[in-house]
Amino acid sequence: MSTFEKIFVDISVVLGGQTMPIHQLLRMGRGAVIELDTHADDDVQILANDIPVARGQVVLKGEHVGISITEVLFRRPGSRPQINVKKL
Repeated sequence: MSTFEKIFVDISVVLGGQTMPIHQLLRMGRGAVIELDTHADDDVQILANDIPVARGQVVLKGEHVGISITEVLFRRPGSRPQINVKKL
């Protein structure tokens, strides 16, 4: 097994967001709908360990939901977060 096979990355997909007062959130029940600040055809944001790495489109394959990557986000080396990494 190579070293890279031992590394795990949390992947998240952000469809959109919304800001609302806490009292409105607390009144929500089953079946409530929260409208997001995006449209159905807008790109979603793909995060790796909470860092934006790509954008994509939601795709449906049968009963499964997936993401088709439309853009990979590159960052300059100086803008990367400094993380302490242990040697294996």
